[in-house]
Amino acid sequence: MATDNESKVLGIVVFARHGDRQGFYQDPETYTASSTLITPLGEKQEFQLGSLLRSLYLNASAPTYIQGIADLDSLFDPTQVIVRADAGDEGGVIFDSAVALVQGLWPATPRASTQLANGTNVTSPLGGYQYVPIESVEPNEDVSLEGFTDCNTFDDHTEAFYNSSAFQQKQEASQFLTDLQPYMDGRPVTLENMWNIFDYMNVQSIHNATFLDTLPKTYLAQARDLANWHEYNVFSDTSVIGIGNIAFRTMLPSVINAIQRIANASDPLKLHYSAIAYKPFLSLFNMTGVVADGAVPPSIVNYAASVVLEIRQPASASEAVLRFNFKNGTDDASFRTYSMLFAGWDGSADTDVPISTFISAFQPAAVNTTLDWCHVCGQTQARGCAALLGAESGGQGAPAAGVTHHDRISPVGAGFLGAGLTVAVFGAVFAVLLLLGYLTFGKGKRTVPREKLVNRDHVELQSSTNSVTKETV
Repeated sequence: MATDNESKVLGIVVFARHGDRQGFYQDPETYTASSTLITPLGEKQEFQLGSLLRSLYLNASAPTYIQGIADLDSLFDPTQVIVRADAGDEGGVIFDSAVALVQGLWPATPRASTQLANGTNVTSPLGGYQYVPIESVEPNEDVSLEGFTDCNTFDDHTEAFYNSSAFQQKQEASQFLTDLQPYMDGRPVTLENMWNIFDYMNVQSIHNATFLDTLPKTYLAQARDLANWHEYNVFSDTSVIGIGNIAFRTMLPSVINAIQRIANASDPLKLHYSAIAYKPFLSLFNMTGVVADGAVPPSIVNYAASVVLEIRQPASASEAVLRFNFKNGTDDASFRTYSMLFAGWDGSADTDVPISTFISAFQPAAVNTTLDWCHVCGQTQARGCAALLGAESGGQGAPAAGVTHHDRISPVGAGFLGAGLTVAVFGAVFAVLLLLGYLTFGKGKRTVPREKLVNRDHVELQSSTNSVTKETV
């Protein structure tokens, strides 16, 4: 497989998992998670990843230097960078990981200083700390980084997997689960709960010397193997547009938009970074086919694992191309390039994919707006779906063609939307009362009986049919 070593890097789209953290629990049926905290080890892992990215992409003498980006001798340029962090899954761990990573990418520097009118030089705190803006992506306001929670059709997909013959056979054949029980401190030791079992063992093996000494040597690897199988089947699908891929499908609009912006010479964007949990990686691996030849295993990525999509300009072609690079946390010293395999691209001739080919293949799978997500997930209430579906059914909220972003339901926006809907509802009620003769204008007004106002029928929104056919696992 050939790669164009003469091509220049125009910019990068980065996905990075959070660093080491304390233990936490996530519901094996809905994947709603408890809060937890990052550890100093996790902060260091992210800082080191950021430092590596800095050496690869901000060093003007490196072959992978991003053309035109503020280099090692320059201050951070906010016009060139977008940083987004999932603020829902695992509490503040992912956001804190993003803070640590950007410290490695743009470390403190005495250049972060200014001279006052009186001649005094003032340097930013902490030796010239560079303050990099990070968007905190709240799941209740923006589904893009956590599209799998509150998604009813995804829950159905998970339940179907648990009820499949393959799952039942795996569970019945696993004597290992019985052998694990003495080490699990009373936790349910079932295949359905496999992620929580592995995570408990992994966290304890890192931070609890007594547990590490007591646990049989092969048990952690065996638990990881079962957890890998479990999680990959939950967060993947046989179809690119399948609901099992929802974790990355909701990320696609921002990813495609970033690729297009970076490839546009008139746009200043050079680096787009999303701080996420492990789930979108599994969907990404499945959709791009990097697991097809076994080079990338279909497994849970390590702490501080990262995928970098390089947008490159070949020396011999006019169209920019995309290169897939992956580093599995501290297991890998640096990034490795992998071939993608998807509809319209077999990956055998070249590792670099024309961006038009990539976009054509994945744009149909993108969940472009929160309203789209409501339909795809069969959700009628959570994440603003009640208001959005209500507005759509009244002809007030149909999205314009070509919209490629997720609608953030901010408190102010929700207030305006709620107020508008309230006015519309009361207007309809007022008209009905006029029609029935309970209200009249001018002389002879009649008083509306109190019970007529209080005892109104509650209007339920109709659930939209899921636009994605769930594949058989």
